[in-house]
Amino acid sequence: MAKQNNQNDGIQRGLKDRHISMIAIGGCIGTGLFMTSGGAIHDAGALGALLAYAIIGAMVFFLMTSLGEMATYLPVSGSFSTYATRFVDPSLGFALGWNYWFNWVITVAADVTIAAQVIQYWSPLAGIPAWLWSCLFLIIIFGLNALSVRVYGESEYWFALIKVVTVIIFIAIGLLTIVGIMGGEFVGFDTFTKGNGPILGDGIGGSLLSILGVFLVAGFSFQGTELIGITAGESENPERAVPKAIKQVFWRILLFYILAIFVIGMLIPYDSSALMGGDDSVATSPFTLVFKNAGLAFAASFMNAVILTSVLSAGNSGMYASTRMLYSMSKDKLAFPIFGKTNKYGVPYISLFVTALIVIGIFLLQHVSGDAYQYIVAASGMTGFIAWVGIAISHYRFRKAFNKQNYDKSKLKYTAKLFPFGPIFAGILCVIVIIGQDVDFIKTGDFDLNRFVITYMGIPVFLVFFIYHKLRYKTKKIPLEQVDLRQDVKMDEIK
Repeated sequence: MAKQNNQNDGIQRGLKDRHISMIAIGGCIGTGLFMTSGGAIHDAGALGALLAYAIIGAMVFFLMTSLGEMATYLPVSGSFSTYATRFVDPSLGFALGWNYWFNWVITVAADVTIAAQVIQYWSPLAGIPAWLWSCLFLIIIFGLNALSVRVYGESEYWFALIKVVTVIIFIAIGLLTIVGIMGGEFVGFDTFTKGNGPILGDGIGGSLLSILGVFLVAGFSFQGTELIGITAGESENPERAVPKAIKQVFWRILLFYILAIFVIGMLIPYDSSALMGGDDSVATSPFTLVFKNAGLAFAASFMNAVILTSVLSAGNSGMYASTRMLYSMSKDKLAFPIFGKTNKYGVPYISLFVTALIVIGIFLLQHVSGDAYQYIVAASGMTGFIAWVGIAISHYRFRKAFNKQNYDKSKLKYTAKLFPFGPIFAGILCVIVIIGQDVDFIKTGDFDLNRFVITYMGIPVFLVFFIYHKLRYKTKKIPLEQVDLRQDVKMDEIK
């Protein structure tokens, strides 16, 4: 197994093309699709949900093409933190990296808790304490990350495959139900257009706010797609694997989200109480409802198993992403050098151990002080969107520097689509979504200080990291003509 010969000394290129592709496909399939998509349809109607997911899907596509262009040119672990450090400002790279690490650490702690709750659905297993299940799941996730990157890639391949097969089966059964082959007569568009739905019935202002609310749901559903860039540093052939995975972003969004939401909207009325989206029970999953309507009695147990797989997959990816981000920051001199140590399998074991310890600490805090845990979760709530803005800015600056320094564009193994429209559109839309997080206040004008603080807490946390590094190291935005575009240089060689 060949070792990386640039920034990632010690990291090994153990991820095959099929690993990268399946990580890309499975990255945005999870509880966002299986559970909260029903709530999105309830809030905005079938048509409103389709429009919102399509718009956010287009934004994510442009972001991933931006990330893909940089990742094939400079494939490193913890990619977008490094790109912000090299192409924009080291303080931005510092803030993005630490926020992203913090976000995934909290996600892993939340996922092992959710997984324990999900498994309680089966009565024979409910007698075992939930905390014991959480500990078991954390040990499994730690073990998959501790062995080698190939083990992580293989585990994610099968986790993702389960989700992909489930969605394909769901869409097939849903379409058969719509045309009357399963579950009765031909459905038609009566349910889809029932009462015109919120998007047509609330006027232009109400429609826009309904769509904005679904933007948030869709955005959180798609978070994790940026893992493609992080895996580039450990891909056997990033110049081939990353573009292939990026190209699948559009098709997986079209197939897995747009078509799935269309099926749900055709079969379940938007005003159905079952689509409220606030119930954690698997029985409220629109997937479960459609399967049951088709006469599949085992639907709830099946979907519960799939959701458990999705949660464990998210935790597994979270442990990988946070570990690699901490490792990468150590190489960029944004974290202690000790976090850059790797074992003979290419695993940054110090980063992994420290990350796991913090996960355990947050898990314990959740059970000791629920209020403190709530604020910690809130602090990471916008990290994904902030990271996406960072990707858009970094790519815009990267290409501008490329032009400014008259670099040969043939060096770009993959070219992002519709530059500069892509990163500008994606960056602006991300900012709109960030600002519009408190939809309730925008809709009603009813200001709630506690809700406001929890909703927007992620912004000051990000700014604290940014300002701290800016004041301590007196960094400045890198002039375009001084942006370092060399492909074989280590970060500690950049003066």
